Amino acid sequence: MARRFIDCREFPSEMNCTLALSADNEDELLEAAVQHAITVHGHEDTPDLRTMIRTAMRDGTPPVEAARRVA
Repeated sequence: MARRFIDCREFPSEMNCTLALSADNEDELLEAAVQHAITVHGHEDTPDLRTMIRTAMRDGTPPVEAARRVA
């Protein structure tokens, strides 16, 4: 499997989180992103959260510059 990432900078948050996570294994990335969402952003570990995170994963590595935030 190719490297995948998820970038918190792409999503609006009260804290303007700048964390980006990447991994060679999608399940590993999912678990790290879920833990981040729970611990930092106060989300609950639900099937919907996991689906949202999987949907937001992209191939490659996070860019150095932040992508435009979703409004």
